[in-house]
Amino acid sequence: MIDADGYRLNVGIVVANAHRELLMGKRVRRNAWQFPQGGIDPGEAPQDALWRELYEELGFERDQLEVIGCTRGWLHYRLPQRFLRAGTPQCIGQKQKWFLLRLLDPDTTPRFDRGPRPEFDAFRWVGLSQAVRDVVGFKREVYRCALNEFAPMLGIDERPPRRISGTRGRRARKMAG
Repeated sequence: MIDADGYRLNVGIVVANAHRELLMGKRVRRNAWQFPQGGIDPGEAPQDALWRELYEELGFERDQLEVIGCTRGWLHYRLPQRFLRAGTPQCIGQKQKWFLLRLLDPDTTPRFDRGPRPEFDAFRWVGLSQAVRDVVGFKREVYRCALNEFAPMLGIDERPPRRISGTRGRRARKMAG
């Protein structure tokens, strides 16, 4: 679903383990790491999209996780010009509600075969700063903003770095709603 400003409505998902590490997935056939995320379907609430995406991308069931929190507002980023596709309406980026979840059973591992098309083919556990460093540049500021909100909920003193050496970060904007 694309809003009036051209942003695709989306959920971002941060899964933490008992060691306060965060789960990142490697995109299929790419060396690109990111948190799970996915679009919100028309008529679907963000929390419903969260559970659907967790199942499709990681194979997780509701009883395997607990929701710790979500961002106060929506965060968004613009896609670089090379990723824009012509269409009506044209999508210029993602408008995301981020959720933080805790994995309840430490022996639970992701499965990539539950959705119609696998998004990831590997996963790893990382710290906050590593997550910001590992994601593609145009998403870094959104990750930093979401993780700054989530760090206190996890009892983590670390904050993601403001700038990553050698990158040009764009400011993420918070949107009301």
